[in-house]
Amino acid sequence: MKPSPSTPSAFPSTLSGRPAQPPIRLLLVDDHPVMRAGLANLLAMSSDFAVVGQADDGTSALELWGTLSPDVCLLDVSMSGMDGIETLRRLKTIDPAARVLMLTSSEAAEDLHYALDAGASGYVTKTVRHDELTAAIREVHAGGRAIGRAVQRHAIGGRPSTGLLSPREMEVLGFLRHGYTNAEIGRFLGISERTARAHVAAIMAALDAPDRAGAVAKGFDLGLLKVGSPSTPVGTRLRDA
Repeated sequence: MKPSPSTPSAFPSTLSGRPAQPPIRLLLVDDHPVMRAGLANLLAMSSDFAVVGQADDGTSALELWGTLSPDVCLLDVSMSGMDGIETLRRLKTIDPAARVLMLTSSEAAEDLHYALDAGASGYVTKTVRHDELTAAIREVHAGGRAIGRAVQRHAIGGRPSTGLLSPREMEVLGFLRHGYTNAEIGRFLGISERTARAHVAAIMAALDAPDRAGAVAKGFDLGLLKVGSPSTPVGTRLRDA
């Protein structure tokens, strides 16, 4: 199928006459036309989003990403021909900074872990509520990670799952365990306080935790943190030096 780019409308203006923030430009990839059309209509209800392209297979998706440079790609896992995971791997090879939210029917733990390992920024199912989907898109666009509640309940359960967090997020979780602030975490890891804050937010989203303490508790529950592990992260030596 030939890719079908769309043309977003002009940006709306605020009452003060200044231009509003440009909408988040989306690429929809799903091999079910009805699903794509319904999703596009749903997202069109918000001025925060603009669907700039649609594709029904991985090859067309890669082509459209190169020509349209969207902000976020919503990508199905199960597609005929090249599946979503392979499409994601190839897309991240072409553009390592690509932000991809998997939107799929699969709640399988292995699909979630394969997607995160391949570089997905988020994973939600097609049963997701409208408000949760739009929040996930915004989170991914902001550089965070979004894991749907349904996926967490079904695929994660109470089992250890290190695939939920990236290596950097695992480092940050270790600092959270010891009560360090965003500024301290940033200094220890050589990143900005803002980036550290984004990592903390991504961790709480991935673990479905209400706050930092909840993220630490969930980390122990899932086996991400071990009671017998070193009591002080290596980076904290910097503070004592």
